[in-house]
Parts: sequence; C-alpha cells; structure tokens
Amino acid sequence: MSDKWITGQVDTPKGPVPVVSASLSLKDIAGACKVRFGIGRMDYNVAPGLYAAGNPGERSPVLVSANYKLTFDTLRKNLSGVDCWILILDTKDVNVWCAAGKGTFGTDELVNRIEKTGLSDIVTDRKLILPQLGASGMSAHEVLKRSGFSVIYGPVRASDIKDFLRADCKATKEMRTMKFTTWDRLVLTPVEFMAAAKISLRVFGVLFLINLFAARPFGLYDFFAYAGAVVAGTVVTPVLLPVVPGAAFSWKGWLLGLCWAALALRLFGWFTPRHALLATGYVLLLPAISAYFAMNFTGASTYTSFSGVAKEMRIALPLLIGSSVIGAALVILWRINI
Repeated sequence: MSDKWITGQVDTPKGPVPVVSASLSLKDIAGACKVRFGIGRMDYNVAPGLYAAGNPGERSPVLVSANYKLTFDTLRKNLSGVDCWILILDTKDVNVWCAAGKGTFGTDELVNRIEKTGLSDIVTDRKLILPQLGASGMSAHEVLKRSGFSVIYGPVRASDIKDFLRADCKATKEMRTMKFTTWDRLVLTPVEFMAAAKISLRVFGVLFLINLFAARPFGLYDFFAYAGAVVAGTVVTPVLLPVVPGAAFSWKGWLLGLCWAALALRLFGWFTPRHALLATGYVLLLPAISAYFAMNFTGASTYTSFSGVAKEMRIALPLLIGSSVIGAALVILWRINI
C-alpha cells in the first residue's frame, strides 16, 4: 500500500516515528469508496505501530485506534492542527467496534503494542485516549496494572476529538451519544447490497438452469420481484428503520418485503385466481428474502446487543428458511406446470 499519507518523521528516544497527513488524497477517498462497496475490504489496512500528527512531544496526548485504514483515515482527517501520537493496534484489518467484539481491539494487544513501540520512553504523560466504541474489548484496570498507562475513553465520533482534547478530555453527553442517523445507516447499505448481489448471481444461475428445462421459463417479472425484495432488505429497511414497527430487524425486513410482494403482485397482474399458486409462493418467498438481508444490519447498529442478535437469528432463521423453501417450490411448480 502506498504511504503518500506519510509526510515526514519525528525523532524520538526509540527512533523516528512517521508523521501522517491530516488531508485525504484522491487515492484515500477512492479507497474508501471501494471498501464501502465491499471491494478489497479485508485487505485495507495500515501497519500497526506508532504514528505522529503535527509535531508532538513527550507530553502530547496519545490516541489509540485500529489498523483498518478507513478508521485510521477518519481519525487523522480530524486532527488538523493537533499535535498528538497515534497508537495503531493490530485489529486484523477490522474497525474498532467490530474488533472490540472480536477481541482484537483488546487489552493484550494494547499492552503488547505499548511495549513494542517503546511508548513509555517516548511520552511522560501516562494516559491513553481510546475510542468509546472500543470499550467492550478493554479492561482499563488491567492495562494500568500491566503497562502503567491509564485509559480515558474519548468521544463516539472522531469529528469530536478536537473539542474533547480542548476540554481537557472531558466528554459532553452529545459526544457520548451514538445516534445512528439516516446517513449513518445509508452509508452501510452499499457493502450489504454488494454482498446480496453476489448471492443473487447464484440464484440467477439456478433460474437459468431451470429455464433450460421448463416449458415456461422465468421472465423479467420474476427478476424484478426478486430484485425488489433484495432492495427492500438491504436499502429500504435500514433507511426506514426507526419508523417500521417492531424491534427485530428480521421482522422489519419481513414487513417491508410483504409490502413489496403486495405491490409486485398488483403491478404484475398476479392478483387473480389463475395466479393463486404463484402469488402464494411469492408472498412466502419475497418477505423472507427481505428479512434475511435486513438481519445483516443487526451487527452494525445501536439497536441490538450480541445476545439480542443471537436470539433473533435462532428464532428467525428457521422460519425464513422454511418460508423460502415452500415459497420457491410453489413458484417453480406454477412456472413449470403453466
């Protein structure tokens, strides 16, 4: 990976430390767009270690973050005019929130990274500022006991880091609140849509094989019916999340999938006795598809907990699989016997 975002170095008792730019290049922006669509997402990283922003000294604050480059870039672009150190942990190319849940943004890695970088010989202020969303992976008292560094949890958003530092590391209620706005939800949809598209290619492959042997092959209406269910689950559900009744993501996705199924049946003229079998099949199939893809957002939201996600999947998946199998069978049966 190119290191054009490194603009120089700062000499320390443990050797030179690279200085990072607070400005994102076109390549950085393009890279962010790619990973938003799931392209190269698992290989988008920076080397773990110690970096510098501005011209930090021995009493400058130390910010801790993940080696997922999208996270790293989000942090550094908010550090214009700030002199600080940035300690990057090896989170296996995963963002802070997910890495904390997986244990890679954790106590052991933080203590080991402090030792490997010789941070104790570089700074005299034994304080580390960690992102609030990484708190679940850390044991602050263990970090202090093993490294001599105390842990301070910073704001939820990197955009508040300057105000947090100016306020002597005091966070306001606003800084501590994760809102998960419409925009926050919308930026998550491209990667989920692309993942759904990969699955859909396999589905279309199966339909193509069926078409080779069926007397009445699947047509554009069937394609639009399926595509609409995918969009309902991957885009419409997260955008309308707060206004759709219910708590479970699968239920919200199922409701919107049912709305799409009713609309599709009306638009395609399938609300007739002749199409009863086909209509029944799609009423069972389309909401289940939407619900399945909507569940992918459970791990990326502030609406659920780990136990809640596990419970929802345990209950919803068997129902969705059963509904999909029966619905698909009815659709295929109607298609090959018409």
